[in-house]
Amino acid sequence: MAKSKTTRVKSKTVDTTIVANKRARHDYYIEDTYEAGVALLGWEVKSLRMKKVQLVDSYVLLKDGEAFLLGCHVTPLNTANTHVIADPDRTKKLLLKAKELAKLVAAVQQKGHTCVATKMYWKGHLIKVQIAQAKGKQDHDKRAAQKDQEWAVDKQRIVRHANR
Repeated sequence: MAKSKTTRVKSKTVDTTIVANKRARHDYYIEDTYEAGVALLGWEVKSLRMKKVQLVDSYVLLKDGEAFLLGCHVTPLNTANTHVIADPDRTKKLLLKAKELAKLVAAVQQKGHTCVATKMYWKGHLIKVQIAQAKGKQDHDKRAAQKDQEWAVDKQRIVRHANR
């Protein structure tokens, strides 16, 4: 018997995402995104390897030419050292270039604009946070976006059944 000529090629992209903030995409119009490094402690890195982090209510505070991540909850592991006092809601400093900070500060000063964390991921051996310059949605905008999303799913279902 001859071997079949079709072979399956597996995608070699590895998902490096630690956590994503889906709520930010629901509550805000994402206008521009930036990649920032995070200043972390050792126990926080170990917890992030186990994906014990929440970004749901997190936001970025811009103060005195620096950026800080507030509301990011990192659950300490049970195996953490006893002499380390773990604060799960510690404010984390974000590492950005001066030009990026200046753009963010100028954008956040506009009415209705804010800066939120949308994703935390690995980049090599470093942990990065994707922060976004965002504008808040109103309730009717959220409903319209949900309607559009449901229609896209229904449309795909209709096309799939029509092609059978």
